[in-house]
Parts: sequence; C-alpha cells; structure tokens
Amino acid sequence: MLNRLFPESLFPRKLSADAEQRVRLAQARAEEALIRTHVENALHFVDTLAPEIGYERALDIYVRELTLPDPLASVVVTRALVALGEGLRPTSERTASERVVTGDPQNNAPPVMEPAAPTAALRLAEAAARRRQA
Repeated sequence: MLNRLFPESLFPRKLSADAEQRVRLAQARAEEALIRTHVENALHFVDTLAPEIGYERALDIYVRELTLPDPLASVVVTRALVALGEGLRPTSERTASERVVTGDPQNNAPPVMEPAAPTAALRLAEAAARRRQA
C-alpha cells in the first residue's frame, strides 16, 4: 500500500555519486563546525573556572557534563590543549606558517604578517599564582 503512495521514482534510496559526495562534504563541514564550537566553549569553560580549578580538570568536567562521545571528546580536548599551549607560547617562537599574509595585490601593497587567529585571553598564569598562594 505504501509503495503506491511513495514510489521509488520519487524517493530513490540510493543517491547519485555527485549527490553522495556533496552530502559527505556537507557532513564534514558540519562536524568541523561542531568541533570548533565545542573547543571555543571548552576554552571559555576553562577560563571561567581558572580561579577555582586547573585546566585539565575543567576540560574533564566539560567533556563529562556534556557527555561527549569518546572520539569527539578526544578531538575537543586535544584541540583545546593546543589552543591553551599556543596562548602560553611566546610570540617570537611562532612560525611564519602560523600567520596570515594580507596585502592588496591591486595596489601592489607589500604583504603584512598578521596573527592567524586571536584566542581568548586565558588567565592560566593568574590561576596558578593563586593556587600557589593558597
């Protein structure tokens, strides 16, 4: 009975190769956006809890409270730790590959090196100093 209402010609079960590729690309973009959002929120969570607890414990709480599945949790924690490490590393140690080159090719303006992506100012040093004083 349902076959007459929903014929296969209207709703094919198999996608064309081109449509399947577009679906996979859209899925990859969505997964990357989800990871990026989790990392930003995890860093904000770490920054908020910095006066009370360390960043490792804060990340653990974030992953546990949001019940992130293991593969996603691992990626989020790793990227958050990388971002925290980048915030602690002196600017002179950063390589040119981590910077964005900008310039105006129409006016032959020389390229200008700018930081790739500003991260939130994390107060990890302040939190560590408070823990030592306590």
